[in-house]
Amino acid sequence: MLRSYIPPTVVHPTLESLQDPEPKTSFFNTLFSRKPSPPTTTQIPANLPKGLYMHGDVGCGKTMLMDLFFDTLPANITSRQRIHFHNFMQDVHKRLHVMKMKHGVEFDAVPFVAADIAEGASVLCFDEFQCTDVADAMILRRLLESLMSHGVILVTTSNRHPDDLYKNGIQRESFIPCITLLKTSLTVLNLDSATDYRKIPRPPSGVYYHPLGMPADRHADKWFEYLGDFVNDPPHHAVHQVWGRDIEVPLASGKAARFTFDQLINRATGAADYLELMRSYESFIVTDVPGMTIEQRDLARRFITFIDAVYESRAKLVLTTAVPLTNLFLSEEELQESIAESDKSSASSSTSSSSKNVNNSQDEVPENLPDSMRHLMDDLGLSMSALKSSSIFSGDEERFAFARALSRLAEMEGKDWVERGLGIGMDTRMGEVEKTAWNKARSRWREDSM
Repeated sequence: MLRSYIPPTVVHPTLESLQDPEPKTSFFNTLFSRKPSPPTTTQIPANLPKGLYMHGDVGCGKTMLMDLFFDTLPANITSRQRIHFHNFMQDVHKRLHVMKMKHGVEFDAVPFVAADIAEGASVLCFDEFQCTDVADAMILRRLLESLMSHGVILVTTSNRHPDDLYKNGIQRESFIPCITLLKTSLTVLNLDSATDYRKIPRPPSGVYYHPLGMPADRHADKWFEYLGDFVNDPPHHAVHQVWGRDIEVPLASGKAARFTFDQLINRATGAADYLELMRSYESFIVTDVPGMTIEQRDLARRFITFIDAVYESRAKLVLTTAVPLTNLFLSEEELQESIAESDKSSASSSTSSSSKNVNNSQDEVPENLPDSMRHLMDDLGLSMSALKSSSIFSGDEERFAFARALSRLAEMEGKDWVERGLGIGMDTRMGEVEKTAWNKARSRWREDSM
């Protein structure tokens, strides 16, 4: 159907039609009022091809399938965009802010922004679709509906089924129409698999090294010289700007940047800073990475955000760590304490019949627990019953992020990942092909992240 699909001409709404005739209300009242959001100005075309919503555990192949789809779109689809959903929503909120600053807070900017986006892409591919932010939840249904009304086809990946999006979120009932829209306008495909394909053994590249010490320092030095350009661009201090703030790079050479963990993570950095670094560099050497305990959960979250940015941008990552990768975010002591607490809780509750029922179900996996955690617990040697009563993870989103980070680190350790783009390849005859494909992916990511 895509081969014969001709996207309609995008018709922008007039500024007058988007002025809100109702009196201005506070943002707080908007969140908690029961008034439904205004409808989109046009209907979704009857001939719009159905989109695709692929969900499943980390490493099951969602992103790979979406990238294959994106790279093989027919010639009649002349405008397209593939972008991480978080980056997309950041861009949307920036556009909305500009429109409201220009035309006033009463201005309904969603349809106008949607028309601008539709003009640049008749096929939108989102990676990692999720909704955890109330600001996103309040506009998402109208935004997607507006995009589809302009003939935009949506293809997305997600860790969650649409019914599980924005669970326990503020004013979730207002988000239900968005879930309904996704399920009716997109084919929902479950790609769950017992196999995390990223963890299939690959020839090791030796990019990760532990424990810390002089050999680890030499490891980092070697990789920095290999991935940098010491001859034409000797190591130097560099500064980049994000939203008027300076981001310092202690050592840069060519397309490689080197930091200590403290310089990169243990300061007020966030997703926007990491995205700017990804636009400027293709390889990152991060040294002296410690094991992070529960008390350093904020550091762990920040480091996971950095790992996600490296992976999404197809960059290379070299690490020297104090502990093995599987203990980066949880120490052995914390794991053992969690197991002991779980056993103690089970023993103390075994005196009543109701507690017996609880104990009998300790080894059963809760329905809302992602399969990715099974793989994670196997790696860490932690039983599912211990996880079930453990306070290690604060919620499902943290479990997803933790499991995804370990999965992505495992993939980025592979020799094929590191050699991609260097023109050498595991099969030298395919070196230039790999280099071209990798450069294409990097170029596409840079365009999408702007």
